[in-house]
Amino acid sequence: MTVGQDTPGRPSGLRRFTAPAPPRPERCELCGAGLGAGHRHLVDTDRRTLACACPACAMLFENPASAHGRFRTVPDRWLADPGHTVDDAAWERLRIPVGVVFFFRNAALDRFVALYPSPAGATESELDPASWQEVLDRTRLAALLQPDVEALLLRREDGGCACYLVPIDACYELVGRMRLLWQGFDGGAEARAALDDFFASVAGRARPYLGGAA
Repeated sequence: MTVGQDTPGRPSGLRRFTAPAPPRPERCELCGAGLGAGHRHLVDTDRRTLACACPACAMLFENPASAHGRFRTVPDRWLADPGHTVDDAAWERLRIPVGVVFFFRNAALDRFVALYPSPAGATESELDPASWQEVLDRTRLAALLQPDVEALLLRREDGGCACYLVPIDACYELVGRMRLLWQGFDGGAEARAALDDFFASVAGRARPYLGGAA
């Protein structure tokens, strides 16, 4: 057979080595089991990273005492606060250079951390955490957050602010998308469109929090 000649359904000769490798199937980072689409995540509280998890491992680490609390399963809880009072004046106190920020309680530090998307990824606010408290006090969702695994997500909009409680992995998904698409000083049209799509999805999943158990 001539070198480089194709065999139906099979790359030949040098083409086998130059063709892109097929993507590896995703696997649970704890037990190695294969993962399907829409799998759960764990927070590794020692490394401050996310790990992909199969259903069995995700269920195991829903108990904070498992693995001495190192791994925590990210919940699937989405809430909106229609009664929040985070107005323009409160937002200005955050001194965030973009229109999106998320807060989560870091259990190891025993305080809130504020992050926002940027071309470099998740950027931590350098503002004194005590300055955030007025903003956090303006929504009932802040008191509901589970440490390390849930976030208070705010987006400044014309005439107001959207306020949600979301799984922490959703925030890092947004950060990764913005980092990939960001162009120029303000992110560019493609990044803004992706941001609109992301928040439309969040709004569709979040149920209004009206008080009581959630």
